[in-house]
Amino acid sequence: MEVIVNNNKYDVKCVLTQKDISNGMMGKKFDNNFDGMFFIMDDGEHNFWMKNCITPLDIIFINDNVITKIFENCEPCRSEECKRYTANGNYVLEIPAGDCSKYKIKEGDTVNFTL
Repeated sequence: MEVIVNNNKYDVKCVLTQKDISNGMMGKKFDNNFDGMFFIMDDGEHNFWMKNCITPLDIIFINDNVITKIFENCEPCRSEECKRYTANGNYVLEIPAGDCSKYKIKEGDTVNFTL
């Protein structure tokens, strides 16, 4: 699946099930197959964390195709007490840390994709 933010295209792995949403990027790295992870969820408040992640991420919360909250340079966590990143949205896009700054992605920007 392709997600476009500010004319930047991300080939994403789409995440739909609660189990896959909970696991997210745990133990995974971006590679030639995908350069982002796109979570599809019910509308509302959601918590994300970096437990057992390998690489730092930018976490983008999206509601109705508009970015509502961005957490930049979220560092991996190895303990049971990991920082939580909480916001409202029905989608979340995780991309490599630094991309939001590099590509000037900001809250209020439109995200385009086709399900």
